[in-house]
This record gives sequence, structure tokens and C-alpha cells, in this order.
Amino acid sequence: MKSARTEYLRPAAAEDVPALLALRTEAEGWLRDQGTDQWSDPETGERAIAKWRASIDEGRAWVVVSKDDAVLATVSRGPVDRDFWTDADHPESALYLYKLIVAREASGQQLGTRVIDWMSRLAALEGRAWVRIDTWRTNSGLHSYYERLGFRHVRTEAPPHRRSGWLAQRPAGALAMPHDLLPVHSREEREASAHAPELPPQRDYRADGRVAPPSQFPSHSPSSNDVHSGSRDGREYEDEQG
Repeated sequence: MKSARTEYLRPAAAEDVPALLALRTEAEGWLRDQGTDQWSDPETGERAIAKWRASIDEGRAWVVVSKDDAVLATVSRGPVDRDFWTDADHPESALYLYKLIVAREASGQQLGTRVIDWMSRLAALEGRAWVRIDTWRTNSGLHSYYERLGFRHVRTEAPPHRRSGWLAQRPAGALAMPHDLLPVHSREEREASAHAPELPPQRDYRADGRVAPPSQFPSHSPSSNDVHSGSRDGREYEDEQG
């Protein structure tokens, strides 16, 4: 019997920074072992980390944590990067996903896929048409990863001061794992639920009295209230830029 998942998504907090920096360091080592030059430039890394801290301060970063609150993954969002996307791309039509990183210990749990699905639902709820990414130009394995998840390569840009530039997008609302959606809680909600008495599962009933099938969107679907706008940069190392 498949064990129930216990990980969930919540907004990142200042106290998560050490764990997030450890994720980044682990990712750099893993990428180096894979033979890619992604994140090999210390200056690029320092700039990305500074922007990452800003995204946490501005409420644009999230973490996936275990039932013990150990950080397993992270993702951020931000405004359009004008080094890559132009007015002809209708930048307001998309949610821009950055800094998706998954811990090696969580490899194989499809956390990256499930986080992208959450962002996809969020984009749809905001009335956007696309989820967009820009990834490291030379990381062909990462390009294939996103294409397997339904992203379509738009074009590759190569500004001399940037090493990202492989641009791709996926329709908002598209789900790769619709039957394994990632729950979202605040830390306070999770702590409160841990001390609450266990209740039987809530069911929805149709007019004829029969149990209705589960909705594609769970009771805690992402909403615009879960998000704040701000600045940019990143992805997952099997999923990120710099």
C-alpha cells in the first residue's frame, strides 16, 4: 500500500535561509558532477543568492517541507526578465517561475513536478495564459526535463552578460500530476492542525445524494492571496538559473 505523503508547501521565512543556502551549495556540487557549467561562476552565484534573499523578504519564495519542517525544495516567482522577454511576448500574460531547487535526499519523489503544477494552477487562478522559465543555455539535460513536463521551447537568447536564456513556456492550468497535488499551508496552520482532533474526511455530495468525484483543485488551492509580486532570478538545478 502506498504511504500517504506528508510534505507540503508554505511561504519561505527568514529562518529558512541557512537551509536554502545549503540547498544551493548541494545543487552546485551536483551540477559540477554532472559535467555542466551551470552555477560554476561564483559572481553569478552571489548575485543569485542576493536576489533570493530579497525574494524571501518580499514574500515571493516558497519551500516544500517535511512533516518535521525540514526543507526539501524551494521555488520563487518574479516579474518578467527584460533581458529575455519582449513586449511582443505579452509579458503580462505569464507567471515567471524561478529558483526551483530540490534536495538530493528528495530525488525521485517528483517534488519538482508537483511544485511546477502548483505554480501552473496559481497562474490559471490569476487569469494568466502561461508559466514561463528561462534556464541555463548549455544545460541540455535541464531543457529535456522541462520539455518532458510539457514546456515548449520558445527561443534562446544570449545576452553577453547572462548565461541563462533558453526560454520555454507551458499553458497555465496544465498539470503533469493531477492526482498528486501538493498541499499548501502556512506554518501556523500546520502547527494548529497538528494539535487538532482528527476528523473524518470531508465529502461533497451531488443533488442525487451520491458522493461527488474529487475536484481537480483541492480545498487549499493556491490563490492570489498566497502571492506577492517583486523581483527575479533562478530555477531548479535540475531546475534553476543564476
